Amino acid sequence: MPQIISDSSFDAPDIDFAAVKNRQQAAWSAGNYAVVGTTLQIVGEDLCEALDLRAGARVLDVAAGNGNATLAAARRWCDVTSTDYVPSLLESGRTRARAEGHRIQFEQADAENLPFPDTSFDVVMSTFGVMFTPNQHKAASELARVCRPGGKIGLANWTPESFIGQLFKTIGKYIAPALGVKSPALWGTKARLDELFGKTAKEIRTTRREFVFRYHSPTHWLEVFRTYYGPMNKTFGALEAEKQSAFTRELLALMESRNRSGDRTLVLPSEYLEVVIERK
Repeated sequence: MPQIISDSSFDAPDIDFAAVKNRQQAAWSAGNYAVVGTTLQIVGEDLCEALDLRAGARVLDVAAGNGNATLAAARRWCDVTSTDYVPSLLESGRTRARAEGHRIQFEQADAENLPFPDTSFDVVMSTFGVMFTPNQHKAASELARVCRPGGKIGLANWTPESFIGQLFKTIGKYIAPALGVKSPALWGTKARLDELFGKTAKEIRTTRREFVFRYHSPTHWLEVFRTYYGPMNKTFGALEAEKQSAFTRELLALMESRNRSGDRTLVLPSEYLEVVIERK
């Protein structure tokens, strides 16, 4: 499953990245992420506007999930390729694209080993996707490699302080993270982005934004995420009943501390970093 706790200052060379990736892929394949992913659509729309997409641009969406940013780019008449390593999510994206009448290329692909030639795309983007790759330097290198000089890389990454950042920190208290794998939430910091893209970027612009989770109640959010969100599904499945109860209490307390609804519903902001990188 996605690991978000380790904060080592380097990507350890002796990590079995393939094994970590296999576990992550199994986690994201559990449940049905599309149920949760579709609610995040506004992030993909906002990212496309931040990238100032132009009709006809060659766009690659990496770790695209069920296609939020993919569809946002297609709605702007771009030539879009959508990739993910979970086949069921790609199929969900295909279904959505057909319903809207878009012609999009969907391809199963590993974000750390993209099957495209150098400088193939005008724009490369990822919303809450590539940040979860275990080998961060390799993934960043691949994004830069397939983006043409003068092109743009657009990202939406949860910050360490965000609700989702704290959610994964809580998960890490119950399921031990892979030793040495750097925290995905570091992608939500300017310092880490400078490390990952400094040699290939002409400019890195970041904007702090919020996505707001809106559910009937905190328990409704918990029910949906436990059922459909792979990392949560896998965490609950790995815990004994007593630890499940403790985990539930911590999650409800975390939501209560950030819920701004003022009523029985859940209105819960989670900060993310919107990133636009101009390629050298």
